[in-house]
Amino acid sequence: MGDTILRIATDVGGTFTDLVYFETDLSTGKQTIRTAKSDTTPPNFEQGVLNVLDKAGVPLSQADFFAHGTTVVINALTERKGARTALLTTKGFRDTLEIARGNRPDFFNLMYEKPAPFVERYLRREIPGRVDYRGQEMQPLDLSGLPAILEDFKAEQVQAIAICFLHAYANPAHEQAVAAEIRRLWPEVSVVSSHQITREWREYERSSTAVLSAYVQPAAERYLARLETGLTDKGYKGRLYVMQSNCGVDSFESTRAIPITMVESGPASGFWGAAELGRIIGEPNVLALDIGGTTAKCSLIENGQVRIKTDYWIERDRKSSGYPIMVPVVDLVEIGNGGGSIAWVDDFQKLHVGPKSAGALPGPAAYGRGGTQATTTDANLALGRISADYFCGGTVAADMAAVDAALADVARKLDVSPIEAARGIIRIANSNMVNALKLVSLNRGYDPRDFTLVAFGGGGAMHAVGLGQELGVKKVVVPRGASVFSAWGMMMSDLRRDYFVTRLMDETDLAGLNGLIAETVDHAVAQFAAEHVEPGKVAVEPFLKVRYRNQEHSVEVPVAADGLDTEAVARMIEAFHAIYEKEYTYRLDAPVEIVGLHLIARAEVGKLEIVALPVTGLTLDQAIKGRRPVDYATEGVHEATIYDAEKLEPGMTFSGPAIIEDPGTTIVIHPKNRVSIDAFGNTHIEIRG
Repeated sequence: MGDTILRIATDVGGTFTDLVYFETDLSTGKQTIRTAKSDTTPPNFEQGVLNVLDKAGVPLSQADFFAHGTTVVINALTERKGARTALLTTKGFRDTLEIARGNRPDFFNLMYEKPAPFVERYLRREIPGRVDYRGQEMQPLDLSGLPAILEDFKAEQVQAIAICFLHAYANPAHEQAVAAEIRRLWPEVSVVSSHQITREWREYERSSTAVLSAYVQPAAERYLARLETGLTDKGYKGRLYVMQSNCGVDSFESTRAIPITMVESGPASGFWGAAELGRIIGEPNVLALDIGGTTAKCSLIENGQVRIKTDYWIERDRKSSGYPIMVPVVDLVEIGNGGGSIAWVDDFQKLHVGPKSAGALPGPAAYGRGGTQATTTDANLALGRISADYFCGGTVAADMAAVDAALADVARKLDVSPIEAARGIIRIANSNMVNALKLVSLNRGYDPRDFTLVAFGGGGAMHAVGLGQELGVKKVVVPRGASVFSAWGMMMSDLRRDYFVTRLMDETDLAGLNGLIAETVDHAVAQFAAEHVEPGKVAVEPFLKVRYRNQEHSVEVPVAADGLDTEAVARMIEAFHAIYEKEYTYRLDAPVEIVGLHLIARAEVGKLEIVALPVTGLTLDQAIKGRRPVDYATEGVHEATIYDAEKLEPGMTFSGPAIIEDPGTTIVIHPKNRVSIDAFGNTHIEIRG
């Protein structure tokens, strides 16, 4: 392409598939940004990606970088559309999945039933052989019964096999031997071993992770292969990257081997984008909120760092313990409240919003596709917060008759007017989202007033100021291109892998600690080198996992990668006490112990550098589209000034009540709040009400 660099990112959501691409002219520094949306196309999700590329007219043959985020893994899990899976495990541990954990959420329900395992008992088989927690072999592996087991699996039409042996995190030799033998005897079947995914202890969690990874692997592999073929057929010649749940990207090749790492790839990219945006605008402490068509997700970013954890569960709620997945995932809270969340009235005349969503089809009533139930989007339209004349950027004619009918049905059940019903929907949706934001802030010892709320997704800007006022934050920031911000976040991501190793050690064992760090760093650098990343370009960050001796759980403490001495260990222990106290509100005068290592390894792969927008000299008056009455649900009806987001330029300032209309979203500015546009086109709203 000569002096031009073209970078593309796509994100498959529950309702829409988003696209953003940046074209940078290296000779002038000019940066052109284009965005597009199209409907998500289940079950062939790759078609939605190809559709949005066609819609935007992207010249794929000229692109240098392509990153992709997808819901294909989480959808396969929640919809139970994965492969028929079997499990091989250590003799005596066949029922680990069934036993699970005793910490059930509905503790006093005597009729409580554990979630059914993804692998039925007759497809869980045992292999003799044993290693201990130090990785030393206690009993040799016996593979004599494996051929008969595989014949049974073939008869049962098994498509994927998970392998999880006791203490394989310390020594994976037995898992490796079984996997190799399966590939020799049955090369067509998909095989996943627990040590490929995680080297942490906790037998049930490792077993569950291996099973769920095997369950989704064939579908994910097919999906990535079809997407790669489709992109290649359209002329793309560069490397392909997939957004991971740890806020980094990884190659298609690596992700195919363990696709479970992209279980939360969409949310992760948005939160990483929020952290990078905070760095650019000088706001390192961020409450990030992503409101899409189906869900609202939030995460807390402190000092520019997105929190990553491996204690991740799917389908966990007040009535079910869910299923653990022990992979690095951004620490987030997710609730079923988005633009398509359905409002409903229970038998006691109480109004609820979500978690059920109208999805893409039929969608909210306003879409005119047959939806008859009122949603958050319909309520926003009825209150004038969204313009019926500029719905979906003017690309869709809002079916206001259907909106009125849907709200009238809710109003009748509540014995109120339709407008009062719409106000109630907005208030309850906001209340649900505020509670989610409190879970990642107040419940963890953080004061929301110390953070800036960064809101994105198609619905984020509509609710952000109201949420910010209730939380007491001083500022709300809506990124430029907020509706496709998760895709933007992928362009800001590094090639990243997280390595977790469990190894019990005393803090005085300097040789052991330094050996563990050096060994893991070498392993990471070697993996990157295998994908043509030079060792000098790999940056590493080690964190020791430390706990009070004999306690159950640990916290992560950052340490230097170049080795520890006695003084460094003393500083690490003091830092542990402070981190532990912040997490659990107390500290102990007790000895500590090391339980393992978390190593983050990164390498840049064409990370985007944002440049300031040009100023054309447009005046603020030229950006005004008109005025209309807007019902703010909590502050009554006000005459609001309507602004065209595409005509707002850096340096412009004004006050609410106002509405900013962008093709992908609507920013609702409450009365008294002060708005300014920064050098990059982001909207800053100072909360003054």
